[in-house]
This record gives sequence, structure tokens and C-alpha cells, in this order.
Amino acid sequence: MRADQPTYYPTILGAAHLVILYIFIQTIVDFPLAVWDYYHGTEYLGNPIKKIILSLGSILFILYFAYRKAQTTISQLFPAKRFNPLIFIPILTFLAAAHVFLGEINQKVDELIPPPPWFWELFERIFQNDYGFLGAFLKVAVIAPIVEELIFRGVIMHGFMRNYPKVIAILVSALFFALFHLNPWQFPATFLLGLLLGWVMIITRNIFACIIGHSINNLLVLLSIEYWEELSQFSFYLLEKTDQLQISYLVAGFSVVLIALLALFSTKKQTS
Repeated sequence: MRADQPTYYPTILGAAHLVILYIFIQTIVDFPLAVWDYYHGTEYLGNPIKKIILSLGSILFILYFAYRKAQTTISQLFPAKRFNPLIFIPILTFLAAAHVFLGEINQKVDELIPPPPWFWELFERIFQNDYGFLGAFLKVAVIAPIVEELIFRGVIMHGFMRNYPKVIAILVSALFFALFHLNPWQFPATFLLGLLLGWVMIITRNIFACIIGHSINNLLVLLSIEYWEELSQFSFYLLEKTDQLQISYLVAGFSVVLIALLALFSTKKQTS
């Protein structure tokens, strides 16, 4: 970014402030409730009314705060240009393949930094819901992608795409996205997902493409947890681990090429 070039909100520092502010709003309510529940045996932290009020209120505040700081239109902040929907096919195949080799990476991370028991309990609670699979689906594959994409590929990428080279915009937004989850054992997966979705925003300029891509990823995770016993019987998972990895690398690489080609053809079609 040149010294004489105008800056757009948010810069890297502005994005860091926005993410910290969002986490702070969540924590300032959740932490005292967690302490109270621990010492009094109550369940205020998991109260659904509290969750709805806190989540909706903090999201609306962050989005309004960012909108006022950006001083732009909603359509600029959350672009929705036309794109080729066929792009979701290679996105799906890439994410499905990535889950295979990310499993190996996560295993190495677990060996290096063994996760405490409370982490697994907390992780499992993300997918637990009073309304069963449908409730988990709405929370994990619908609400979370919408909220996180509006912030990271909407607000944050809005400034990054205008202030920095595309590669920097994708890398730094993915880093913030991974750090936002406050989960070192999930970092490789969230960072890779952030890279993919940042790229999707660059080539489509469509927030809904990012939301759907994020939803596909989370749905794959949810399905793999809910139906792992059935999935593990598929012939692919009966192969040797080295064969699984080789296939997943090939599928992921081919998917990336296909995404790039679809983006290229779509750009040529729009400019012709």
C-alpha cells in the first residue's frame, strides 16, 4: 500500500480490533456466567434465551459498527455479483479431500500439544443440541457460516481487497479467521478454510458464494461426526492410509485447478 494511497476500512489493525471486540463482547458475558455456573451448579451459560440475545445482539452491533466505520453501501460491503454455481462442485471435492489430510495434520498437532479433556467436551457440545441433528445443522451449517462470512469475507475482505495485494488479503484474513476460533487444535483446518473462502471472495465477489462454501465445509464435518461408523465402511476408508492421502492430494489439487478454470471462464464471459 503506497503512502499516498487512500485507506479503506478495515486495515489489518482495524480488522484485529474488530475481531478482538467481537470476542470481548462474547467473553464479557460468558466468563462470569461460566464461573457462576461452576460454583452454583446452574446452567445459565447454556440458556437458549441468553444465547439468542447475546449472539444476535453482538452480531448486529459488530456489523453496524463496521458499516459505520466503512462508510460505504451494503452492496459494497457484502458484494453479490453473478458467478458460476458450478464452482461449488470442486469446492465440495476439495473440502472432502482436505478433511482426509487435515486429519493427519491434526493428529500431529495433538501429539505436539495434547488437548486437555475439557477441550473435547467443549468441542462435542458445539454439535450437541436440544433439537437433535436439525438443531445442530442450523447452528453449525447455517447460522455460523452466515455470521462468520459477513464479518470475515464481508467486512474484513472489503478493506483488505482495496488496501493490499490479493495474496496478502487472503493470507491475513485467513489468519484472523483461524485465530478467531481460539482453538490451536483446529487452526490448520480453519486456516485452510479461510484461504479457500478468501480466494472464493476474490474470484466471485459474492458473499453468498462464501457462505455456501463455508456451509458445505461445516456440513461435511457434522456428517462425519454423526455418521462416522457408517462412513468408515466405505471402500475408500478401508484403503491403507498412504493410499488415502495420495488420493486426497490428487483430488484436492485437481479441484483447485478446476476452481481456477471456472473462475477464469466466468471472468472472460463477463468481459466479452
